[in-house]
Amino acid sequence: MHGMNQIPASGATPAGLSPWRLELTETVKLALPIALTQLGQVAMMTTDLALVGRLGGDAIAAAALAQVILFTAFVFGMGLTSAVAPLAAQAFGARDPRMVRRSLRVGLWAATILGIPLTLGQMWGEELLLALGQQPKAAALAHDYLMGLAWSLIPAWWFIALRGFMGAVNRPQPAFWITLVAVPANFVIAYVLIFGAFGAPKLGILGAGVATTLVNLGMCAAALWVCYALHPFKKYHVLGRFWRYDGHLMKQLVAIGTPMSLTFLLEYGLFGSAGLVVGLFGASALAAHQIALQIAAILFMIPFGISLAATVRVGQEAGRRNPQGARRAGFVAIGLALAFMTIMTVLTVSLRDVLPVLFLDGNMKDAAEIVSIASWLMLLGATFFVADGVQTAMAGSLRGLNDTKIPMLFALVSFWVIGFGALYVLAFPLKLGVTGVWIGFTIGLIVYCILLVTRFHLLTARGYLPEAPKDENAFAKAKPLPAE
Repeated sequence: MHGMNQIPASGATPAGLSPWRLELTETVKLALPIALTQLGQVAMMTTDLALVGRLGGDAIAAAALAQVILFTAFVFGMGLTSAVAPLAAQAFGARDPRMVRRSLRVGLWAATILGIPLTLGQMWGEELLLALGQQPKAAALAHDYLMGLAWSLIPAWWFIALRGFMGAVNRPQPAFWITLVAVPANFVIAYVLIFGAFGAPKLGILGAGVATTLVNLGMCAAALWVCYALHPFKKYHVLGRFWRYDGHLMKQLVAIGTPMSLTFLLEYGLFGSAGLVVGLFGASALAAHQIALQIAAILFMIPFGISLAATVRVGQEAGRRNPQGARRAGFVAIGLALAFMTIMTVLTVSLRDVLPVLFLDGNMKDAAEIVSIASWLMLLGATFFVADGVQTAMAGSLRGLNDTKIPMLFALVSFWVIGFGALYVLAFPLKLGVTGVWIGFTIGLIVYCILLVTRFHLLTARGYLPEAPKDENAFAKAKPLPAE
């Protein structure tokens, strides 16, 4: 099979290249298009926030609240569908193409089964926000946003699974090109639907949600077509007997993906809860918090891309039964994330008074206050940017080893016992307000980072490798690749 024959034997390196240098080269080649894909997706989110910002501070606050509800559902499914990448990468490293295909198939099944009830659950977002003490006006606006946004869950999860499959077979570029086209399309569709341009109905914040759903549907359809019809993906026959429920592999996906989902929920839940706490200090504080976090999210996407590449690289080496290669891949990913985030932290702090202005209409009555708060939060956030980059690269490396349960427990302790406890005490009893919130979750992130690095070091120092997913048919019996 094309691509499979290009995999070097365990421990083999081209002449003149050290194993570390080769790993750095391969990780960058894999991480760059993945990271650019992530940046493209954040660009769409940033575009939405910038357009919604033209509707006023209340709309920004409502968008922040709606995304808390949506992301709680989204990150749970993201864990399950992200488990496609380590399973498929290990199968690719083990030269088992049937298992590569089956890994993708169960990810698509999981996204669909989980997506139906969670999509319908978004309809009660307003009631939930009111129960959490949010202002009725903001909750009502958030509900409008969710009405359009909720339907994006399943196609977004499918795209994650398909992107994971592409990366696992060392061909992540199509996902980037699809996203690159989607960025301007999202801007045009969102602008038209939010403001009623070119004779379209003026939907306001609802239009932003509808635009996101339409773009996600288009991205999913394009990625599915690429994987089905184009070389080298079509050799895997990704839709071969798609209707067959694969109970055995689904159990493996759930065993790996559920702790990933819970870890994502614990992490994003901390930031979401921080947003709810900040919302108690007023709309301006919440808008500034959302803008500062959006800027941080843009920076985070490069380490997150490195993390996804680390999952693939570590997973492939695990499939080849090469523990030294897996350890090397993880530490190369840490080095890349550390270097990038250090540089970006310096730039962000230098531009902290300029960046928030890009998200606001300067004529808004509360614009100056929002910019002032956001600028301070970005300066404060410099203390966690580097730790956040390193922890996500390390988490991706551990996922390549199917090690997801212990990191989940680390997340519980770091984010909720330490992080949320600290932010609550600092924000209320010590009366530091929004500043206390940011200091609190920074402490949690730093603790989590230290625990993950220690975990990966201890596992790989003793040569740990997960048991590779097995297929009943050996690779040698799988030529040419049939449809099962």
